[in-house]
Amino acid sequence: MKVIIPVAGIGSRLRPHTHTQPKALVPVAGKPILAHIIDNLLQAGILDFIFITGYMSNKVEEFVKENYAYISKKFILQEPREGTGHAVWLARHCINEQDEILIALGDTIFDIDLKDVISKKNSAVGIKKVDDPRHFGVAELNEDATIHSLAEKPMIPKSNLALVGLYKVKEAHLLMKCLDELIEGNIRNENEFQLTDGLMMLLNKGVKIDTFRVDNWYDCHGKESLIDTNTILLNKLSHQLPMVDEKNNTIIIPPVIVGKECVISNSIIGPHVSIGDRTHIQHSIIKESIIGSYSEIQNAVLHKTVIGSDASLHGLSQSLNLGDSTEIDFSI
Repeated sequence: MKVIIPVAGIGSRLRPHTHTQPKALVPVAGKPILAHIIDNLLQAGILDFIFITGYMSNKVEEFVKENYAYISKKFILQEPREGTGHAVWLARHCINEQDEILIALGDTIFDIDLKDVISKKNSAVGIKKVDDPRHFGVAELNEDATIHSLAEKPMIPKSNLALVGLYKVKEAHLLMKCLDELIEGNIRNENEFQLTDGLMMLLNKGVKIDTFRVDNWYDCHGKESLIDTNTILLNKLSHQLPMVDEKNNTIIIPPVIVGKECVISNSIIGPHVSIGDRTHIQHSIIKESIIGSYSEIQNAVLHKTVIGSDASLHGLSQSLNLGDSTEIDFSI
């Protein structure tokens, strides 16, 4: 089993954090989004990875090579970036006729038994009921819960079942041929080549596509969803997190994760706070927030805040979205 992970996107909804790093490397619950995805796949026994990179591709490559030296990995540059179908198609030369593949979007964390997904007899796609399916690929099912039809971001959806960005494809070689047809025929949807359309072509060629329900699906597209994901994952991992010492006149309200060599004094931290390495915090109250590495925070009251790395913040009570290498001083 090989896994294709598209991580080429710019991540405009996570700006300013994606001005200095790709979306897949934005931290949540103590490690980058991409690390959560890779770790889950490794637990399922997958060791063969294909990364489709684009925006700041060198940073993705450096991160994977430094932290996952033991996995089989290939990096393919998607330039220009023309949709998820195009991204998957770029991996066609890495796929043999007998290969099965898993496709996992690089900005989405799943809480699901991946071993069960991998072991499915047929191709299968992950689905979840949503309130407004117009922003997603949408699945219409047969009575036996197999796929009847798929559509990408339809204006009038025929169901409320969204595709969540996790796909097991048994007929990988045939899928690549379908994507070939899309690209050679310049068949676009919203000016991009969509994986959803390639899967629909696969369906039309007689391939049976099953479904599996994904109850916990963490879509890290914007500030609010990133903070919500941080909260959910910290709650889920609370029994695994190391205890944080309450010293230097500081109170810790779990779940909280603190990086290496941090200095925290005269503060209240938590609940639901992730702090990167070597960050200094003094005389502050912080809850439901993500703080990057090498940052400095003094005399601040923060909630539902995302602060990048190498940032400095003095004297504020507010909700912020502060990017890397930023300095704000409200104490003057």
